[in-house]
Amino acid sequence: MSGGSGVVPPRRRLNSPNVIEPPDSAETQQRRTAMLGKIAELAAEHAKAVEGGGQKYVDRHHARGKLLARERVELLLDPGAPFLELSPLAAWGSDFPVGASVVTGIGVVEGVECVIVANDPTVRGGASNPWTLRKTLRATQIALENRLPLVNLVESGGADLPTQKEIFIPGGRMFRDLTRLSAAGIPTIALVFGNSTAGGAYVPGLSDHVVMVRERAKVFLGGPPLVKVATGEDADDESLGGAEMHARDSGLADYLAESEHDALRIGRDIVRRLNWRKLGRAAKPSRPPLLDEDGLLGIVPEDLRIPFDPREVIRRIVDASEFDEFKPLYGPSLVTGWAAVHGYDVGILANAQGVLFGQEAQKAAQFIQLANQSRTPLLFLQNTTGYMVGKDYERSGIIKHGSMMINAVANSTVPHLTVVMGASYGAGNYGMCGRAYDPRFLFTWPSAKSAVMGPAQLAGVLSIVGRAAAEARGQAFDEEGDAAMRAMVEAQVEAESLPFFLSGRLYDDGVIDPRDTRTVLGLCLSAIGSAPESPAAGFGVFRM
Repeated sequence: MSGGSGVVPPRRRLNSPNVIEPPDSAETQQRRTAMLGKIAELAAEHAKAVEGGGQKYVDRHHARGKLLARERVELLLDPGAPFLELSPLAAWGSDFPVGASVVTGIGVVEGVECVIVANDPTVRGGASNPWTLRKTLRATQIALENRLPLVNLVESGGADLPTQKEIFIPGGRMFRDLTRLSAAGIPTIALVFGNSTAGGAYVPGLSDHVVMVRERAKVFLGGPPLVKVATGEDADDESLGGAEMHARDSGLADYLAESEHDALRIGRDIVRRLNWRKLGRAAKPSRPPLLDEDGLLGIVPEDLRIPFDPREVIRRIVDASEFDEFKPLYGPSLVTGWAAVHGYDVGILANAQGVLFGQEAQKAAQFIQLANQSRTPLLFLQNTTGYMVGKDYERSGIIKHGSMMINAVANSTVPHLTVVMGASYGAGNYGMCGRAYDPRFLFTWPSAKSAVMGPAQLAGVLSIVGRAAAEARGQAFDEEGDAAMRAMVEAQVEAESLPFFLSGRLYDDGVIDPRDTRTVLGLCLSAIGSAPESPAAGFGVFRM
């Protein structure tokens, strides 16, 4: 529905503007209501990330005359420019606040798409915990893969010391990535608003351009207490690592800003003078879908065992709802074809019935090869329970066919984007380009679930194994204990397969409202276009 009148507007079918779609069914309305409930839960979790350290620390930060992390980001961006926030639910379900004390995302600065990393000093002084590190490393990976300038908005007390064992050794990758970005000709910019101590001092130290705010920025390897203990020397913050000292004496600061607003202005000037140029394909003129994006809310059933037609999703996210389907009669459980999103050509692979059979796997491998020949990015729309099992399917070669598809995905060199709409179980997650296969971007809907298999199947397998072990030992099988075990395992797997849990561990780049899918994909495709086209693919041996 649209508007507030309660009237259902007529809908046009794919490429048939004179054909009227019927109003939504009761089943569609039920699915829509369930999805809206999940979206409300998502909004509540996102609000926790926006809260940072809570109102007390927000007020204290403002009282010091400082801007919040998201306020800094907003002022850095071009007026009205979108900001695609990444991993906002990082650390969800852990001992650390949702958001992991850092804001990351892609935004437009002086007309240039940049990756932005902003420490949130309202959360334990912006200290980095294990999830902060993972989130930051993911942001730098995106900058490197897509050739996007990286802007760090720095105010951090360094590592969260109680968890240093999980940060110190892998944390060196952050500094390695900064040097690799620079070596690849991708600019790195550090705007330092407050503390940048210990290992954090290397963020400006390894950046191409450094701006420090007078009387606010403090950059040193060891603060006054550590210097006193280590050397016996007395020093204050300003003389040890103040912005003016670094601008006059050490040379670490390239620009000395008079205020936070001034630092952000200088940062924008730096980006403007980069004379940055995109090296990828330009977008063609974009045309909106014929079908309303609101219809995406009523497609995915609550019970993911019930199949749905992914064409209904495709028609609502691609330009003019035009989709040229490839091999529509062969391997019908996987829908493949060509379309455009916001003017960018894409090849789409979408699960139709959940299960992947041999024909589907062969069809996917051929389609991926064709996309690589034309250098067309691939979009995977996941709703899969995995590859089919059973005697007949093993005899027909499901292992070699599934391996062929996984081989094609793993060695494809065009950019991949993945959206998990529903189920993502077993090796189907791999064949449909899950996180382990390094898609450029991966987002999930609130309806998504992912695990090695469904909760009931996993518990059932454990039950069968336990029963066989008891029989082998000649012992009576504990039926009550088995029922309790099955219930416990099902509950655990269900909880650990939900999108908030998975997003909290950075197995995706964010959980999104289905209605935002087209916009998110458009922003990602535009960002991908900053990098040149990747070299041609070289595939491994396909076991025929």
